[in-house]
Amino acid sequence: MSTAIVTGQPVPGSSLEGELRALGFDVRLAPDAAQAGAALAAVPAGQRVALVDAGFVGHTHALRLGLTDPRFAASAVPGAVSVQPAAREALTGALRDTAQGSSPTDSAARAGTLAGVLADRVAERLTASGTEVHHPELGELVAAVPADPQARNEARQAVAAVDDEAIRLRTAVKARDGFFTTYCISPYSRYIARWCARRGLTPNQVTTASLFTALIAAGCAATGTRAGFVAAGLLLLFSFVLDCTDGQLARYSLQYSTLGAWLDATFDRAKEYAYYAGLALGAARGGDDVWALALGAMVLQTCRHVVDFSFNEANHDATANTSPTAALSDKLDSVGWTVWVRRMIVLPIGERWALIAVLTALTTPRITFIVLLIGCALAATYTTAGRVLRSLTRRATRTDRAAQALAELSDSGPLSELLQRAVRGVPRHMAPAIAALGALALVLATALSGYGSWWPVLGAAVYALTSAAAVSRPLKGPLDWLVPPVFRAAEYGTILLIAVKADVNGALPAAFGLVAAVAYHHYDTVYRIRGGTGAPPHWLVRAIGGHEGRTLVVTAIAVLLTATDFTVALTALAGFVALVVLAESIRFWVSAGAPAVHDEGEPA
Repeated sequence: MSTAIVTGQPVPGSSLEGELRALGFDVRLAPDAAQAGAALAAVPAGQRVALVDAGFVGHTHALRLGLTDPRFAASAVPGAVSVQPAAREALTGALRDTAQGSSPTDSAARAGTLAGVLADRVAERLTASGTEVHHPELGELVAAVPADPQARNEARQAVAAVDDEAIRLRTAVKARDGFFTTYCISPYSRYIARWCARRGLTPNQVTTASLFTALIAAGCAATGTRAGFVAAGLLLLFSFVLDCTDGQLARYSLQYSTLGAWLDATFDRAKEYAYYAGLALGAARGGDDVWALALGAMVLQTCRHVVDFSFNEANHDATANTSPTAALSDKLDSVGWTVWVRRMIVLPIGERWALIAVLTALTTPRITFIVLLIGCALAATYTTAGRVLRSLTRRATRTDRAAQALAELSDSGPLSELLQRAVRGVPRHMAPAIAALGALALVLATALSGYGSWWPVLGAAVYALTSAAAVSRPLKGPLDWLVPPVFRAAEYGTILLIAVKADVNGALPAAFGLVAAVAYHHYDTVYRIRGGTGAPPHWLVRAIGGHEGRTLVVTAIAVLLTATDFTVALTALAGFVALVVLAESIRFWVSAGAPAVHDEGEPA
C-alpha cells in the first residue's frame, strides 16, 4: 500500500484523486503544510508516501513515473514528490523545514498561501539535505501546477493534445537495441506487454515463461529429429519474444524488483546454454558428437561478455575519458545506416538467437555451432579491437572504484592471495601482458601434451604465479580491463582441452556443466557490481577456489585419475560449484538488500 497526501485546496473538476487511486495510492487531504506534516506522521513507516499538489495538471503516466518507480528512494515531477521508506526520515525533515519557513521566501508557504508549490519546495529541500531525488525524463508528457485559471486551461489543452498511452507504449521499448529486436520483435511485443499488464501478469512471470519455453525448445532439439529441430527453432524465437516482453512489461508498468533483477540477469544465459546442451544431445542421437563445439560456443560467448563487462566497468566513471577512436565512433553513429550495421556486426542476442533458430530448423547441430562460432569470433575480434584502440588513444584516469571492480571480476582465490606476497613490485601497466603470458603457457602446455601428462599441471602452476603477479597492483592501466577476460579464457579453455583429450564418454558434458556453473558465478558477480553492492562474499570465492585454484585442481585430477574417474570427479566438482554458487546467489537476490535494477545497457 502507498499513501498520497494531496496538499492545497481542491480544484473543482480535477480528476487527480481518481488518478492517484488508480495508481494504487490511498489519498489523504491536507490543505496546508502543517496538516501535511500531521498526515505524514500518521502514515505507517513501511509505506511509500507522496506529496502531490491539489492543483496538479498532467498526464497519469507522468505521475506514474514520478511517484511509483521502485528503483529510486526519492523521485519527483513538478507538483509531486514521492519517497520510499528508506528516505522517509529525510522527507519528514524537509517537510518540517518547509512548514517552519527557514528562509524569507518560505514565509508564504508557512502561512499556507503558497501550498501550490509545497511539493516542489520539499523536493528542493530533499536534494539540499543530500537525498538524491530522481527526476524522470517526461518528454512530451505534461506535469505542471498552473498559477491561474488561464494557465490551467492551457495545461489541460496540452494534456489532451498528447496521447500518454502511446508514449507509455513507445518508452516501454529499450532505447538501445539490436536491429532484429527493434524491427522484428518490438513492433508487436510491446502490445503483448500491455496485454499482460492489463491482466495482472508480472514481469517475473513472463521471464519464467520465457525460461520454460527455451527449456522446452532445448528438449525438442535433444530429440535429434528434423521435426524436433524445427519445433526447437520456433520455440527459441518465441522464448525471445517473451524475453523482450518481460523487460517491456517492467518499463510499461514500472514493476522492477530485486527478484526480477536476478531473473533477468541470469535466465538469458541459462536459456542459451541449455539450448546448446539440447543441440549437443540431439546431435549425439544422430551419431554426431558436437559437445566440444557446444562447450566452445559457451566459452567464446562468455568471454565476449566478460570483455564487455570489464571494459564498461573500467571506463564508466573514468575522468578525461575521450579518444579519437571514440570520437570517430560517435561520428559514425550520426549516420543512420552505420548504426545498424555496427550493432548487427557484434551479433547481439536478437541476431544471435535468430541465427541459431534458423540454422537449427534448416541444417544440423554441427553446422549451427560452426556458423555460430565463426560469427561470435568475428564479433569478438571487432569489439575487442575497437576497445583496445580506444583504450590506447584515450587519456583517461581510472578510479579506485574501477580498479576494485576489475579486481573483483578477476575472481582470484586464496592461492593467488598467497602468491601475491612473493611477486610484488610488478611494473605498472604490465598486468595484461603478464596475465596473457601465463594463460598462453597454460593453454600450450595443455594443448601439446596428452591426457595424464604433468605438463598441464606445471602450466597451471606458472599460470597461478603470473595471475597473482597481474593483480598484485591496482588495475588502473589503459589495458588492464583485459585481465579478467584473459583469466576466463585460460580457465574455460583449459577445461575444454583436457576434456577433449580425456576422450571418454561423459567428459565433455561434465566439462560443459563445470564451465556453466563457474560462468554463472562470474555473471552473478557482474550484476552485483552493476547493482552497486560489490562482488559476492569473500568466503564464496575462497570456497570455490578462485580461477587459478580451480584450474590447478582440474589439471591435477587429470594426472592422478583415469579418464573415466576424471569424468566422475569433474561432474562432482561441477555439482559442488553449482550448489554453493546458486545457494548464495538465491539468498542474495531474494533478500531485501539486493538492488532493484533493470539492465538498460547494450544488448548482450
